Amino acid sequence: MSEQKSAFVVSADWLEQRLNDPTVKIIDASWYLPAQKRDPKAEYAAAHIPGAVFYDQDVIADLTSGLPHTIPSPAAFADAVGKLGVSETDTIVVYDGPGIFTAPRVWWLLRTMGARSVFVLDGGMDGWKAEGRPMIADVPTPVAVKFQPQFNASAITSFAEMIDIVATGKSQIADARGAARFTGDEAEPRPGMRSGHMPGAKSLPSGVFSTGGKLKSLDALRETIESAGIDLEKPVVTTCGSGITAAIITLALQSLGHTDNKLYDGSWSEWGSRTDTPVVTGKE
Repeated sequence: MSEQKSAFVVSADWLEQRLNDPTVKIIDASWYLPAQKRDPKAEYAAAHIPGAVFYDQDVIADLTSGLPHTIPSPAAFADAVGKLGVSETDTIVVYDGPGIFTAPRVWWLLRTMGARSVFVLDGGMDGWKAEGRPMIADVPTPVAVKFQPQFNASAITSFAEMIDIVATGKSQIADARGAARFTGDEAEPRPGMRSGHMPGAKSLPSGVFSTGGKLKSLDALRETIESAGIDLEKPVVTTCGSGITAAIITLALQSLGHTDNKLYDGSWSEWGSRTDTPVVTGKE
């Protein structure tokens, strides 16, 4: 099996060699579920990769939606990211704590908003730290720049579109939540939500795409996706709990050259909390 890697990930060696390159911007996009008992802001303040700015996924969002992490308007996103000193013309490297967990969401968002050269750090901060690479505690004060958004609305699936997809089967649905949440054997971490999945969805838990915080090879990604029953020749919509880990599947798909994919931003937070949406349990 070939060990060819995604064009969208960079190694710790690659990034360490470019820490002093002013055209390379680094973003810490760490975020955790309550059960993980990790505080991303506190970890960032204690130690981060030199030059990295902190991207708060709970704040850079549409806070009026009533749902977690909803994609902000292009103008609001551009304003927030510009204030972090990041422009759409920069080479941007996004990382999280464990690697290939929450960074792909911000990789996807930046690309959806028009940034052209965006990468995810293989191994994440945990891997960087374990290898004894440079870290600092000083929190930088970024110089604001202009981020000129070019919004790609076709990257996002709305609730209305999702209803149509479930009804017609015109797109495959890949669900990144854990297998027990997919089958309905495990309760959702957010209160008031039904358990199970959308009719026709396939289970692709977010953790199956990486090993030790590093994205699998292209051959392994292809095998992982196809063995879950996804046809790479057909359209795919990715979904998860709140729209974050769905982007891991998106990263895997796009790494394989699959371009006909969208992310359902409302994800299970929207679908599972309603009473008028079809929900099934079990493995199929």
